Amino acid sequence: MPPLSPAHRNLALFALALGGFGIGTTEFVSMGLLPQIAEDLLPGFHENPQAVIAQAGWVITAYALGVVVGAPVTAVVAARLSQRKLVLILLAAFTVASLASATMPTFTLTALARFVAALPHGAYFGVASLFAARLMGPGKQGAGVALALSGLTIANVVGVPLGTWLGQTAGWRWAYVAVAVIFALTLALGFLTLPRIAGNPDRGALRELTAFRNPRLWLMLAVGAVGFGGFFAVYSYIAEVTTRTAGLPGSAVPWVLATLGVGMTIGNVVGGWASDRDLTRTLLVGFGTFVLVMAAYATLGGHPVLLFVLVFAIGGTSASLIPSVQSRIIRIAGDAELLGAAMNHASFNVGNSLGAWLGGLVIAAGFGYLAPGWVGVILAVAGCLLALVSVRVDRVRPVAAEPELVRR
Repeated sequence: MPPLSPAHRNLALFALALGGFGIGTTEFVSMGLLPQIAEDLLPGFHENPQAVIAQAGWVITAYALGVVVGAPVTAVVAARLSQRKLVLILLAAFTVASLASATMPTFTLTALARFVAALPHGAYFGVASLFAARLMGPGKQGAGVALALSGLTIANVVGVPLGTWLGQTAGWRWAYVAVAVIFALTLALGFLTLPRIAGNPDRGALRELTAFRNPRLWLMLAVGAVGFGGFFAVYSYIAEVTTRTAGLPGSAVPWVLATLGVGMTIGNVVGGWASDRDLTRTLLVGFGTFVLVMAAYATLGGHPVLLFVLVFAIGGTSASLIPSVQSRIIRIAGDAELLGAAMNHASFNVGNSLGAWLGGLVIAAGFGYLAPGWVGVILAVAGCLLALVSVRVDRVRPVAAEPELVRR
């Protein structure tokens, strides 16, 4: 990598984070606009809004499934590409797919567009995490992951609330148009600032796929898929909790989302710092706290003031876990660090799909809009148990040292 001035390095890091901002906005704005999408594209909304909103949750599920499919495929196919070239290709794909999401005329086609828009998601966060760690220097893997994810968490403070407000006032399609503009700007900034780094011609699909032979990788992917499902069970239906359970007006939804985003932003920074110092403790303490917060939400989330407090805590505890999970997966993946980093986000979106689906089931069954909180408790406990098993396995057979890419 050529030497960079501090200003150039900071601009390159900002470009990587801005891409995460666009991804966070496009992924989570759908949750805040779920009632508008349901009313516009599905029949029977006014007769049975609860059932139709639960059906509209398939838009969220489709995106999550797109991440799951796209992460390993893109990481394997792009194994030989330079990190710069891969980032730019993924940003171009995001731009086009976001415009498609804004223009599809039916619910089925919109869900399909969301699936396509999600295909670059996991690979982007994977390569951005590795790229950021490389730019920041040795011993900064957790910080690099946190930097790459900072745009995603900040999106929940600014992008998602503003996108939700835009969708509520001008129509939900305009939220996706705004996201396409963000990706286009990021593409231009990345082209100008990201340093040129040669790809590795010795890498290939078969070499990347060897990571899947490692059972410890599958165990940590299960931690992300199961443990974070509860977060998405709650987040997917937070707009309905705000208006139908807490009794707040629709205009309060962006503020609730912003509060959750502030919690995520703080939690991400703390989690990145803590995981560079004691990754295992960060993981286990984080999960324990997450379980307690989800139980409190399921019990007390219907109170307007406590709702804000609890969504802040949910955002903080969940985001504090992500850098430790991602760093651990990168280490376990060894030479296939891009595949490992990308698969981490695929696992989170298995959790997204699982959480949105289970949350919709308990709501449709008549248990109320806070019931997904108890789904979250169960899934977070299961994730914590899987993390304990993973740690126990490491004590018997220690994880290899960090990949050479991060040490350089």
